[in-house]
Amino acid sequence: MVTFIPFGEKPNRDGVLYVLQLLKRNKLIEDYMIVESSRVELLAERIPQDSAYIIGEHLATYGIVEKLRPQSLISVDAHTDLMHDYLDHGSWLAYTLEERLVNRAVVLAPVLMIPTTERTQLWTRRVKIFPALLRSRKVRGKWRAYKNLQTNDLLEILDEAKKYLGDEVYLTVDMDVLRPEYKIARFQHGELTLDELTEVLEEVKRNFRIAAFDIAEVSDRIRRSRLGKKAFVEVFQLLTG
Repeated sequence: MVTFIPFGEKPNRDGVLYVLQLLKRNKLIEDYMIVESSRVELLAERIPQDSAYIIGEHLATYGIVEKLRPQSLISVDAHTDLMHDYLDHGSWLAYTLEERLVNRAVVLAPVLMIPTTERTQLWTRRVKIFPALLRSRKVRGKWRAYKNLQTNDLLEILDEAKKYLGDEVYLTVDMDVLRPEYKIARFQHGELTLDELTEVLEEVKRNFRIAAFDIAEVSDRIRRSRLGKKAFVEVFQLLTG
């Protein structure tokens, strides 16, 4: 079964319901459920124990993880979602880790790495970050490069991720990880092409047991995006195949 969670503001809710119809038209789903909630705190008690979720605002992943309680998580996202100020779509992973809803996490392919304000803290414990592009950080007074998808081998990165996370993971794929021309998410987009994203996901499938997954940040922009529809369908088919 596939659970659709039209969570968040109206563009996110409409986007999730639109892709439900898109998948039905393409005969890619039969058994599905729609779960509505205006508050993330209510999601865990409302959603079923499923293997596939399609969600609007990425904050909904917090509710799914609260329900499933996986040991490890991989997030493929243009953002780290590790802001640590208040619980929202930009901080859900930080609070998931802080509250130990998951033990460890890896973020693949982010491009936006820094807090938005001087008062905002970035959560760093029990998480590894592998950016899409070359990025550096200060470690004991010296600048060191992150392992990244631009200058490092993907299999090397996933090997390190597997040693850190173990064999089984929950996978969340934020569609804003794609470049702006795909027009799926509402805000800043990432740097991956569809071919690059599918390569990452194929290797994640080969290297890990995916206990369950979600596809996140689907907005109603996808209605007017041929590339966006193609990308969504290909990612869905890859993860359910």
